[in-house]
Amino acid sequence: MRWFMPKLRNSIYAMLSSVHAPTDAVRGPGEQPINLEDIRQNMLEMTSLDSGERSLRLARRIRYASDLESLWFMRGELMGLLARTHGEAAAFEKVEELSSMFTDLLPAGLRSRPSPLGHYRNRESDD
Repeated sequence: MRWFMPKLRNSIYAMLSSVHAPTDAVRGPGEQPINLEDIRQNMLEMTSLDSGERSLRLARRIRYASDLESLWFMRGELMGLLARTHGEAAAFEKVEELSSMFTDLLPAGLRSRPSPLGHYRNRESDD
């Protein structure tokens, strides 16, 4: 019976914690607001660029993520997946584009910090 209790407890906590911050951010004038499903779809498209068990597991986790914060923290794993097949610079650009979709959707504590890769990329273009 012990194996049943943690699953039940987790499902109850999931139901009770379904109250989240607003899940829409306004784009430019005349454009539709970005929402959780837009971000999820974008991330799923990125995982489909790689074929393998690792990408399938990540796609499953993205598909069943319950909130924006979960998707936000999966960006690092997505970056690793893309970097393995497309190179780090290309992966960084894709994840940076994805990160911009989270603007105004996350709490203030969950913002991107400047990346050393961005600095390296800018220095490389100056040469």
